[in-house]
Amino acid sequence: MSDPKTPDAWVELPAREIVEAALPADHEYNFGFAPNMVRLALTHPGIGPRFGALFGAIMFEPGALDRAERELVATAAAAAQDCFY
Repeated sequence: MSDPKTPDAWVELPAREIVEAALPADHEYNFGFAPNMVRLALTHPGIGPRFGALFGAIMFEPGALDRAERELVATAAAAAQDCFY
């Protein structure tokens, strides 16, 4: 930061090995590495599981959009926020 009196925000992420061990091998989003979003969610035990459940419902439960359309919406929303999804 430009102001030396103001500390940077810092969240200690769990080790990649811990996250990789927590992802089932057959999970849709197991790419063979620990995605940083998963690591971030695991830092908040009260929020992480709820976020994961919401994400699972949005992406995998039956609905009006098929899986490819849901991924497209997620990609467009991330791009609109300058997030590399």
